[in-house]
Amino acid sequence: MRVILQRSKQASVTVDGQKTGAIDKGYVLLVGITHSDTEEDIAYVAKKITDLRIWEDDEGKMNRSILEVGGDILSISQFTLYADTRKGKRPSFVEAARPEQAEPLWNAFNEQLKAHGLHVETGVFGAMMDVALINDGPVTITIESKAK
Repeated sequence: MRVILQRSKQASVTVDGQKTGAIDKGYVLLVGITHSDTEEDIAYVAKKITDLRIWEDDEGKMNRSILEVGGDILSISQFTLYADTRKGKRPSFVEAARPEQAEPLWNAFNEQLKAHGLHVETGVFGAMMDVALINDGPVTITIESKAK
C-alpha cells in the first residue's frame, strides 16, 4: 500500500460536476493499493497516519497528530501511484491491484481511519476526479506499508 499524504488547509473532490467530499484542515490522502496488500497493510497505514506528529505545537515544532488538532481526512483512491515508468513512454500499471481487490481494501482503509476517531470524506473509486487542494506548509509525505 502506498499513500501520498498532503497536509491541507482546505481540499475537495468533484466528480461529474458534483462535490463528493470536502474538508478544511486535515490530510488529503492519495491511496494506491497493490496485489499483495492485506488487511494488515491497511491497519498499519491507518494507524501510522493517525499517529503521525506533523502538526506544529505552540513552539512551532511538528509535535501534534491530526487527532490533536481536530483535522479531517479526504481519501482518494489512486491506482496511478503504482505506475512503472522504467520502460518506454507509456506507464505500466501492472503493479496496481485490480478494482475488485483494490476497492474493498480502500473502503476498509477508510473505515479503519474512522475507527481511530477521524472524520473521513472520499472521492469516488475508479472515477475521473477533480481534486482541489490548498497545501499547508507544504507538507507532503509518502507512507508505504511494505517499508514497515
